[in-house]
Amino acid sequence: MQRLCTWGWGLLLLLATTSTHADNFRQAPKAMSALRQGTAMERSNPRQAIAHYCIAASLGNPEAYFRIGRLLARGPQGIRSTRQANTYLAMAMRLGNQQAARYYNERVGNAPLGTCGAGGGSGGAPWVRPGVPFDQEGYLARQSMSKQKLAGMIKQAAKRHRVDPQLALAIAIAESNLNSLAVSPKQAQGVMQLIPETQARFGVTRPFDAEQNIRGAMIYLKWLEKQFGPDWIRISAAYNAGEQAVVRYGGVPPYQETQEYVQRVLYYSGHDQTKKTRTPAR
Repeated sequence: MQRLCTWGWGLLLLLATTSTHADNFRQAPKAMSALRQGTAMERSNPRQAIAHYCIAASLGNPEAYFRIGRLLARGPQGIRSTRQANTYLAMAMRLGNQQAARYYNERVGNAPLGTCGAGGGSGGAPWVRPGVPFDQEGYLARQSMSKQKLAGMIKQAAKRHRVDPQLALAIAIAESNLNSLAVSPKQAQGVMQLIPETQARFGVTRPFDAEQNIRGAMIYLKWLEKQFGPDWIRISAAYNAGEQAVVRYGGVPPYQETQEYVQRVLYYSGHDQTKKTRTPAR
């Protein structure tokens, strides 16, 4: 990625701050109240504190993800789970929380999909209930206007490139929770979290330009469909680990991160996770 000059970084920071403040303003009544209630319960009832933080996290609040992860990492022995903590801390980092990295344990992986704060975590929607299909439209309807706008852009681009919109949105939720300024520890960037190599392959020169980022991702997803057919498992595995890894192993690679990622994408698509294929929308 080309170096940005000083004023460029300043402009990016201003845009990020403005967007964050706008989202916080829209989420403030419910999310801020949940954060306050969680803070009041942390010492006396940490499980209940996590339940309050889950409400704020459901609105995409980075501080809530951080607090859940911190409690699961450093809280009372009865609720500790390093892998579950990592799930929430990783999401907090992707959403811009600067403190989460201090608690993230790189020696272990992230927890599999599960209920918020217990029995596993989720990257995009923390109120996951095992056996209950994810309501993609309902989830999007509860997000800020800026995230709903991004979701609309993804739907339109998916249809334009003949990619199933539900799959495209599931990947966006799993990757960045619809944050156009997200950056992962591996330098994946933007709402669809494209790594620099993928950006170069598909003509993305401005990864934080949501329209360009989304267009590049749709072209990539269509390319993956041509390689693997309408197999959402292999497509999502390739999106995470690279198509060569999927070819080498004849399916989902034996990487914990990729296996859990595929599980999240299938869940967020709103379909049965046992399904191996689905015919894309035409």
